[in-house]
Amino acid sequence: MKWEGQRQSENVEDRRDAGGGGMPGGAPGGRRVGGRGLGLGTVAIALVAGWIFGINPLTVLGLLGGEGGGMVQPAPQVQTAPAVRPPPDPLGRFVSTVLADTEDVWRELFRAQGGVYQDPKLVLFRGATPTACGTGQTAMGPFYCPGDQKVYIDLAFYQTLRDQLGAPGDFAQAYVIAHEVGHHVQHLLGITAKVDAQRGRISETRMNALSVRLELQADCLAGVWAHHAQRSRQVLEQGDVEEALNAAARIGDDALQRQAGGAVRPDSFTHGTSAQRVAWFQRGLGGGRMADCNTFDARRL
Repeated sequence: MKWEGQRQSENVEDRRDAGGGGMPGGAPGGRRVGGRGLGLGTVAIALVAGWIFGINPLTVLGLLGGEGGGMVQPAPQVQTAPAVRPPPDPLGRFVSTVLADTEDVWRELFRAQGGVYQDPKLVLFRGATPTACGTGQTAMGPFYCPGDQKVYIDLAFYQTLRDQLGAPGDFAQAYVIAHEVGHHVQHLLGITAKVDAQRGRISETRMNALSVRLELQADCLAGVWAHHAQRSRQVLEQGDVEEALNAAARIGDDALQRQAGGAVRPDSFTHGTSAQRVAWFQRGLGGGRMADCNTFDARRL
């Protein structure tokens, strides 16, 4: 992915110096990971548990952290003040540049439809950090919190993505950010609130099915971003699209269930199959139209 020398976002909160260890600076896809807190083995367990069983990752983290009842408590030891300087390391600068590109694309798309795009914040942290959705921890993987309109990521996740989930490459990493920004777009459009309003009103199986449609739409919106980023700035290099498609395939519910050694249980899917995730990303990438991402009216996913 061509990213060096491009604009970096001013909406990055770098909390990594607040304590908790983590990944030192390295190039995108680098191997250097260290620090305290949950190890990468625990990261993989939490990711698989959340993806396969439809468990709120905050609950997973509460259990892994030894907190009673699965309830996530604040982490007062982690400072929340954002750094005023841009991320100093190459990987931090990379995600900041990707975020800036999503800002450029979504501002223009919202403007074209008579709306105003509100930029999300991207929070870099190590180990744990407080959020409006509870305590975020490394084991959650990247996530979006609608309560504060922020995307959270411990960059150590990228080693998990490469080494344990088999999805290397800088554009695979960019896809992760774009997917979470897709959830922010859904929040701004009121889609997330409509889905959440069904929680407790319908069966778990039907709620899981709605979750699948929400996640596949975020995949499609990530593809929409990639389409416009390529058309405007020619960011793609040979093999980039394949990296994103591979990442989408590796985190399909069926693939993760097989990786965990269990039976494939479609009624427990919360993110969609590998084939579905690939197809919806490709749909957004191919046309670049938000209207093509209406997974909720699609008869077949």
